[in-house]
Amino acid sequence: MDLSNLSPAAGSKHNDNFRRGRGHGSGNGKTAGKGHKGQKARSGAPRIGFEGGQMPLYRRIPKRGFKCINSKQIVALNLDVLNRFDDGATVTVTDLIEAGIVKNERDGVKILGGGELTKKLDVKVNAFSASAKEKIEAAGGTCEVI
Repeated sequence: MDLSNLSPAAGSKHNDNFRRGRGHGSGNGKTAGKGHKGQKARSGAPRIGFEGGQMPLYRRIPKRGFKCINSKQIVALNLDVLNRFDDGATVTVTDLIEAGIVKNERDGVKILGGGELTKKLDVKVNAFSASAKEKIEAAGGTCEVI
């Protein structure tokens, strides 16, 4: 089994060229698959979620919480994880991903001051805490916000 052998399950794929309402011989003539009469058989059928004037489910259920559209998902890393890199190395977000420290950078990477840094590193990420910046510079490294 490999990618070149994959195909959709039998009967799951439909042809969009199917012509509805073109006579008895087509197998889908007369009512064109809409059944007999009723609101859904006619043009102007209601939108999805419409319940015939009854208060719809999405309005009956209580709403909870708040989602800020301007919030950012920042990946926070403690300083001690940077000890994996060689002394004098330049550490960027792509280096952190390649090393397996960060799986998905999301909206940015921030270095926090947890732990101790024993190596001189040039770190280039989106943000630093004040204590992390002090510790990196005390070890002889540099901090650059990208």
